[in-house]
Amino acid sequence: MEPRDWTDGHVERWKPVLPDLDPDVEGAVTRMKKLSVHLRRVREQSLVDFDLDRQEFETLHKLAGRGGKAAPSELAADLDLAPASVTGRLDALERRGFIRRTPSTTDRRRVDVELTEEGRSTWLGAMDFLGHEEDRLLGVLDKGEQILLNDMLRRIMVVAEDRGGAAWD
Repeated sequence: MEPRDWTDGHVERWKPVLPDLDPDVEGAVTRMKKLSVHLRRVREQSLVDFDLDRQEFETLHKLAGRGGKAAPSELAADLDLAPASVTGRLDALERRGFIRRTPSTTDRRRVDVELTEEGRSTWLGAMDFLGHEEDRLLGVLDKGEQILLNDMLRRIMVVAEDRGGAAWD
């Protein structure tokens, strides 16, 4: 017999109340929600462990995603924030030694933002913490199953995004 999880009991409780409830759909959606909450909690714990707040992590993450160097205006666009909001974030990260601002080599009116070694190390540490949990969870599936799950979730997301759903980063 397959091991049972919390969602199995949830579906059993609701099936008599909602006779048309599809247990496979309800089970899948409920598990995706619970998994999302679990991963969010793990991410939040990684931020606590690395003494980062969410805004700091997001800014470091976007900067790392641009190869560790970007203009403040690029980060503002990536973060969907006003330039003044990004300036405040960058000030805080610079005080902590996670980034440095340098004059642009291509435009003397511009400043570039660069990750420092400490900033990269802190960001990678937080990322590794979450990555290990993702590997632990998906490690119960063999590689073929991981590929299949990824493909199935992609098909679902294409439909979700096509119906006016928000694009997530």
